[in-house]
Amino acid sequence: MARFLLICAAAAVFTLCASAQDFSKITIELIGKGFFFTQGPAWSKDGFLVFSDTPADKIWKWSPGSDPATLRQPANGPSGNAFDSQGRLYTCETHARRITRTNLKDGRIEVLADQWEGKKFNAPDDLAVSRSDHVYFTDPAFGEQSDHRELDFYGVYHVPPKGPVKLVAKSAGRPNGIAISPNGRVLYVTNTDERNLRAYDLDHNGDASGERVLVPKIDGIPSGIRVSEKGDLYIATAKGIAIYSAEGKPIHTIGMHDPPSNCAFDPQGQWLYVTARGFLYRIRLDGKGIN
Repeated sequence: MARFLLICAAAAVFTLCASAQDFSKITIELIGKGFFFTQGPAWSKDGFLVFSDTPADKIWKWSPGSDPATLRQPANGPSGNAFDSQGRLYTCETHARRITRTNLKDGRIEVLADQWEGKKFNAPDDLAVSRSDHVYFTDPAFGEQSDHRELDFYGVYHVPPKGPVKLVAKSAGRPNGIAISPNGRVLYVTNTDERNLRAYDLDHNGDASGERVLVPKIDGIPSGIRVSEKGDLYIATAKGIAIYSAEGKPIHTIGMHDPPSNCAFDPQGQWLYVTARGFLYRIRLDGKGIN
């Protein structure tokens, strides 16, 4: 019996080591500079990255081997971006205080959500789109955005493919980054003021429940978040990219000179693209990620 347990333990250790990211092989490359404040990186299935420069009121498009090019300007103070299963672009517009969806083939822009119970949102910051096209977004307010609030709370919201906007959670602290687990069953939300990460269970209708604090004390103010294919959590913080397991256990922190605002994996998971102040970086990985 003892020998059997020893063999099982050894097998578990081997499995853990075999699946672990080798952080000694990480390299950080600067691929874009000269922006004001970058945010909201997201990969299109058509092979390019988009990201926002909020103060410049511009959404950029970057393709491997080329310089960034303007995708949309003006863009109503763009922040978070995401793509759905059809390749449509979703954007948090902080100035217009709304969520829009852009058909990149014809340029048509639809307003998906701009108010809750007759009051304008504070300033939607980040969003995530599930594989079944359910949209989730955070609605904090930073700086001057707080002067124009109509709502007396910060919120996390759900926009189903059909039907009205739903409130996932009210918060005294400001929710910021948001992401969905690879199996689509868990929603993750960072909170800037409380410096924590919350998790919610998602049912087959996309509705959220079971709110809980998964990571209670993040070292450094947390912002955007992405989830790897293995389920590891990559959180942009003031100190770099903090990596946690799906259970909320710390794994590693990738230190960066410029505090990152958000990040996004490429489709192959070989690179993690990071927006940080006026720069765009990419970090070489040996695992596989998912946006």
